[in-house]
Order: sequence, then structure tokens, then C-alpha cells
Amino acid sequence: MSSKYAYLLIGIILLSLATRAVSAQGLTTGEGLKLVAAGLAFGLAAIGAGLAIGYSGAASIAVVAEKPGMRAWSFIILGLSEALAIYGLVIAFLLIFT
Repeated sequence: MSSKYAYLLIGIILLSLATRAVSAQGLTTGEGLKLVAAGLAFGLAAIGAGLAIGYSGAASIAVVAEKPGMRAWSFIILGLSEALAIYGLVIAFLLIFT
């Protein structure tokens, strides 16, 4: 089985489990899928931010070791990387409360 079919199968299984859990809580399917989408939005944004901070943090340490004057720029780049997780959190709140 190719990987795209495995991801599709995993998605279908997670979707069926989510709809069962939502119906057990007394919510509608739309509300439950909204919560799943909010979780995915924040989770994937946090993973992306973690990867960005890891790569840019390693590069900024190397640059600051060679040129100490670049410290301010490395903080700016790391701050922009951290903003990805904040954007994901904002989107998750928008999905939940609208």
C-alpha cells in the first residue's frame, strides 16, 4: 500500500473516531469537526514553529559565534519563527469561537 493511501486510511479512521466521540458528548458533527480542525491548526503550526526555531536557532548560534554583531538579527529571525505558533493559536481560537 502506498503512503498516500495509508494517510487516507488513517484520516478516515480518525474522522470516524472523532464523530463517535462528538456524538457521545452531545455535540453535532459540525461542532466536533470544528474542534478537530482547531486542534490540527494549532498542532501543525506548533510543529512548524518548532522546526523553524530549531533550524534558525542552530544557524543563528553559528553566525553569532563568527560575527557577534549579528545577535540582534538572530533574535529577530527567531521571533518571526515563534510567530508561526501564535498564528496557529489565533486560527484555532477563530475556529472554536465562530
